[in-house]
This record gives sequence, C-alpha cells and structure tokens, in this order.
Amino acid sequence: MRLIATDVDGTLIRSDHTLSARTRRAFQAARDAGIRVLAISGRQPYSIGAIVQGTALMGPCVGSNGAVITDLDARQVLWQATVAVDVQRRLVAEMTALFPTLKAVSVRDGGDLYFAEAGYQGLADPGELETLWPVTQRIGDREEVLAAPSGKLVLRDDHHEPADLLAAARGLGIDGFHATTSGAPFLEVGPVGVTKAAALARLCDRWCIDPADVVAFGDNLNDVEMLRFAGLGVAMGNAEPEAREAADRVTLTNNEDGVAAVIETLL
Repeated sequence: MRLIATDVDGTLIRSDHTLSARTRRAFQAARDAGIRVLAISGRQPYSIGAIVQGTALMGPCVGSNGAVITDLDARQVLWQATVAVDVQRRLVAEMTALFPTLKAVSVRDGGDLYFAEAGYQGLADPGELETLWPVTQRIGDREEVLAAPSGKLVLRDDHHEPADLLAAARGLGIDGFHATTSGAPFLEVGPVGVTKAAALARLCDRWCIDPADVVAFGDNLNDVEMLRFAGLGVAMGNAEPEAREAADRVTLTNNEDGVAAVIETLL
C-alpha cells in the first residue's frame, strides 16, 4: 500500500458533512507510515480543501471528477482538462430538446468560477459552502455560460432524475465528453476520457506508484472507474450497486467510519 485515494461525499465524510476524529487519525497514521493520501472528488478543490484543512489530506487533490489536480497547500492548479465549447453547446442543445426546463452551469478556472444560467437553482453553489479561498459566481444567459470551455458542466432539471439525464446524454451519440452522476441532483459532464481513475493514473505515473499498490474508496457511479483501477477498491456500506460491483471489498458506511476501519486494518 503506497497510495490511499478517497472520495469525499458519502465516503470520507459523514452525512452531516463532518470529518470524524477517527478518520483524521487514520489518515495521519498512514501518512506517518510513508503512504501518500489523496482526496478525489466531484467537488472542486476550494471545497475539498475546506473539508480536509488541518489534516494529512492537505496537499495534492483531484477535483471535478478528475478534470483538475490542485496543490491545496500552494493553491496551485497542477493540471486541468476541459470540455470543448462546440461539444458542450451541442450537448446542451440536444438535451434541452429532450428536457425543455434543463439549466446549465459551467465550472471553470480550476473550479474557482461558477457561471450559472439564469434560473438555475443549485444545492451546492459556492455561496452555500465553506471555501478555502474565494470563489467567483456569475449568472448569465445560456450563450454566455457555454461560451468558454468547462472543467465540469452541470446539467439540472428538477422535473427529472439525474439517472434519466445520464441515460439520455449517453444515448445521443455525441463524442467529446464523459457524463456521470455522484448522488447530487444533477448530471455531471466532464472532458472525454477524464475520470477519477484517469487522474489517479496520471498521479501514479508521476509518483512512480503501481496501480496494484493503490487503495481507493468510493460510493457512487463517479467512483466506479477508480474502484476498478485500484489494486484494492473498497466500496462503502452505503454505496450504490454499481460501486459495490466494481469494488473488491465492501466496508462499513461513511457514518460508521468505514474508510478509517479499513485503513486501521491495513496498517
């Protein structure tokens, strides 16, 4: 075990969005043992940093489902990928034909800018979250929102479930993007070929770590590729069926400190 990678929501933190003392101790013990630890989430780095600040997980992190890698200590973007403008315009146009009340949000600048279409109502807008550094919010018409590449494109329709949006997006036959869900009430669209697993592979190559020496924790659809990539993929007791199927092992729930329980055993 040379690297421990963990999802955040539904995995690392409890349902009340807190990081338990036991989990903090487990990651510190792993780091003290010379093991790299990494938070990897659909959240943006500013939000991940606010959660893990003061813990062993401060340092490099992966946000936006693999589209951005940031050094939290230096507040520096190390790598990022984006969805091309023509791809997101076509995707939103064809999705709106299927879901007329669809609204879009473009997340840009390494996750530090949210550009929301007028009328969008989000559950996880920057103003509602603790942030490690300032985040910019803008509202505009659809043309403005889609005028620049997005690290993550959020599509939401409160009349339809994210699973319905996902199935529709995958059935359009449009290339150039990767769509997934995370348990949040919207569809998450990223660059083609970009997943948590792809970002983890990039870091493993940089750090000269074999995937067989990686332990990964997750609970949702956006964790599936990462759980398959790791030498030991661990699904939470509260995980979705797809994550359980992709994993090698199932631990306790996030509210029972399932991540810490596995780390303690492995150490």
